[in-house]
Amino acid sequence: MLQPVIVGLVLISCTCAENPGVQVILTDKGLQYGKHLGAGWIQEKLPLVTFPDINGRLLGSIYYTLSGVTITKCDLPEPSVEFYQEVNGVKTSVSGLSVAVTGRWTTQFGLIHDGGSFNLALFNMDVTSEVALGKDDGGHLSVTSVHCNTRLQDVNMQFYGGASWMFNPLVDYFKGHIKSKIEAAICPAVDEYIANLEYHLQAMKVSFDVDENVTFDLPLISIPIVNASSMNLGLKGEFYSVRPRIDPPFEAQPFTVEKQPGYMLSVGLSEFTLNSASFALHSAGLLQTIITDSMIPPNIPVHLNTSWMGPYVPQLPKMFPGLLMVLQIYAREVPMFSFQSGVVKLPIEGAVKAFAIQPNGTQIPLFKLHVDSQLGGKVWISDGRLKGSVAQDNFTLALASSEVGTFQTGALERAMKVGLSLGFVRLNAELGKGAVLPRMKNAQLVNTVLGMEKGFVAIASDVQVLLAGVN
Repeated sequence: MLQPVIVGLVLISCTCAENPGVQVILTDKGLQYGKHLGAGWIQEKLPLVTFPDINGRLLGSIYYTLSGVTITKCDLPEPSVEFYQEVNGVKTSVSGLSVAVTGRWTTQFGLIHDGGSFNLALFNMDVTSEVALGKDDGGHLSVTSVHCNTRLQDVNMQFYGGASWMFNPLVDYFKGHIKSKIEAAICPAVDEYIANLEYHLQAMKVSFDVDENVTFDLPLISIPIVNASSMNLGLKGEFYSVRPRIDPPFEAQPFTVEKQPGYMLSVGLSEFTLNSASFALHSAGLLQTIITDSMIPPNIPVHLNTSWMGPYVPQLPKMFPGLLMVLQIYAREVPMFSFQSGVVKLPIEGAVKAFAIQPNGTQIPLFKLHVDSQLGGKVWISDGRLKGSVAQDNFTLALASSEVGTFQTGALERAMKVGLSLGFVRLNAELGKGAVLPRMKNAQLVNTVLGMEKGFVAIASDVQVLLAGVN
């Protein structure tokens, strides 16, 4: 009696050891959609299926073989598929399956050989399969057949050619023998299919290189949680820098994605995942850029030289007259996203280092500014497009150090606020147009909605699968 309790405690301790950065919920609506796709695919592929030879012995000394067995007609009732808590997986049942097949028969009685063709009809076959869902040590989804049962109600046979006139009177004997052979063969075939599916699942990638600096880890961190109406997958969802690998100094926090029965699936993306990406980029030294005068568009009345900067840093054109400048812009700290109800906040602590460029190319350090800003944004899905808006809630500029002496930053701060305000107008115009939702090779999201909650963003959607490209 203690064993189930101990197993449960072990599972609870394993599940609580790490919180997911990404959650995926498949609802019963999604499962039933998958069932219809699977039934259609099976109906299409069944005529291509061939069966192994069936061998036996008749009347003690006549050996027979039924070979080249192929399906000519199949009456496939709609299968029943349900989430099954008892095995933490899925239960599939097919009742009343009827199949017509044809093939060749051969017999051997001592040195006498004979052969011909046959037709075989299988009536009212019931098949039930229970598959448990789990995870392996590498974080792959695993599937295991835990129970299978087959019952075949009736078989009808007709032999043609050769000495078929001898065997047709013995059909009743054949029926019982063939019935037991088929019943014994179905579940091993089901188990083989599930084992093959398991093989392919183990071959799937759970880690993806974003580029040569950053990798995205998406393994399962616990076994799937199955209840009567849904399945929940908890995934790591962590970005990290690979040269060397540096894990973020913060952990994913618990969050709960409410399942939406009206949609096929729900996906929850925590702020941990985005913040791990931010940390990885910062650790890899990618949150920085260089701006030169040649990079400024000609329609913008700004020039990056000591003369143009004179009104903001009066001593600069006197000390370094007529020199071009270069700016190094970088994040002082890791920008950390914060999801709140309906809005995302992003504080930015940046810095700008200014250099003058001498005619020989030597860079002279001038000053360093601290640039702090608070951004707020909204994201939504409309007309099948991901859209958004960004606003600047706060912006400050402060002199951190200077090789040219002290100066006031108020005028430069005001000028930058005006420039950034115009930039956000243009940015929001583009964000308002939106981007088409990502589409996979054989599937696309439809009827998609997005909501932002404290600590995570939730997406609920239906899926449309295009079977034309499936082999």
